[in-house]
Amino acid sequence: MALIIFLAMSVLLHGALGELVCEQLPVELCSYSIASSGKRCLLENFPTKDGDVKYQCKTSEVVVDIMQEWIESDECVSSCGLDRNTVGISSDALLQAQFLAKLCSNDCYQACPNIVDLYFNLALGEGVYLPDLCANPRRSLSATRSSGYAAPGPLSGLVSPAAAPITGDVDPACAPSAI
Repeated sequence: MALIIFLAMSVLLHGALGELVCEQLPVELCSYSIASSGKRCLLENFPTKDGDVKYQCKTSEVVVDIMQEWIESDECVSSCGLDRNTVGISSDALLQAQFLAKLCSNDCYQACPNIVDLYFNLALGEGVYLPDLCANPRRSLSATRSSGYAAPGPLSGLVSPAAAPITGDVDPACAPSAI
């Protein structure tokens, strides 16, 4: 049912707008989407005059080289251990073993190129190669923690996950390991 709604919204938004513009996306489709321009969409929050918090979809300056006009599926968001209501983009999740297990799983790593590209580039910003992180999360994470390096933001387009071998089988370098 969710897939049908997703496809209908995608067709309606693309047909009605002519192009996918982050600021015109409903907030529930914003996170992990890519505009026609190739820039990532970000969910942001802002306080209103009456003290409430509202959400809006904004275009980031992060350009994705390998795809555009992409609204991530609910299946990918779920299988990669993400939340569609995520505000902003952060590499902090790379320090969480449960998140890494989902990101490195076959259901995510092999089937969700947009999410893998995002976290591949976030990991690079932290000085870590995602396939190495998936193969040995403890060693890579300890190196990241001890470096004290904080990434200024995603570096999409420097290296694509396409550079790492992705096949129908689980790549041993990307399979989650017990932590």
